[in-house]
Amino acid sequence: MLNIENLNVIFNENTIHEKQALKDVNLVVEDGDFITIIGSNGAGKSTLFNAISGNVEVFSGKITINETNITYMRDFKRSKFIGRLYQDPFQGTSPNMTIEENLGLAYSRGKKQTLSLAINKNDRKYFKNILKELDLDLEKRLKTPVKLLSGGQRQALTLLMSTIVTPSLLLLDEHTAALDPKTSIQIMNLTKKIIERDKITTLMVTHNLEDAMKYGNKTIVMNNGKIVLVLNQKQKENMSIEELLKLYSSYSIEVSDVNVFKEN
Repeated sequence: MLNIENLNVIFNENTIHEKQALKDVNLVVEDGDFITIIGSNGAGKSTLFNAISGNVEVFSGKITINETNITYMRDFKRSKFIGRLYQDPFQGTSPNMTIEENLGLAYSRGKKQTLSLAINKNDRKYFKNILKELDLDLEKRLKTPVKLLSGGQRQALTLLMSTIVTPSLLLLDEHTAALDPKTSIQIMNLTKKIIERDKITTLMVTHNLEDAMKYGNKTIVMNNGKIVLVLNQKQKENMSIEELLKLYSSYSIEVSDVNVFKEN
């Protein structure tokens, strides 16, 4: 479904600040995979997502989704079939627009016609129904500007916006890192529910090793711009957090850069 071949990204080429952020990255993602990605700061995780999303220039290599070459496709064209959530709950929404207007924009993704902000009755009913699933009472606040929502409410809304039109690929870039533990668990439960219900192929970057091992059918370890290890479902099930930390050490990844959060 997603195929990455010999992908290289270089920042500040031919200057004293030159840095190769991705080094010959190869990755095959099957339809329906839910892959968690871990690695220290600077390992290349977000750069990989930026390359897939079209937010950074690829130096060499190839990225295809469903056999379509998207390596040099403009980012706004990719956004029609790639959904993405960021660490910052205030990224990915229009703060001065209302909840229903934000959902309306997301609902129009991939459609040929231009969006009219006059949300029709059927759309409003649909928005209320999907907001009810969040159990945050947002279905009663359709006219509320998004800037008035809490971080958790906004991240939940962004998750709905990214999946209201089922994407070919969903990228979760540490989307619970800025939330308190209780809200983080709530958002992860919602994430799992939507991914499983709609069978969305997903990549999730996280510093939370518990989440990395708990969710998904594969886990990727990145270091120094490379994918250094891929764990399948069986390996994940048979590996403890302590064993995973040893793997971190063996690849010279700083353990201080990861967060092990255990639920009470």
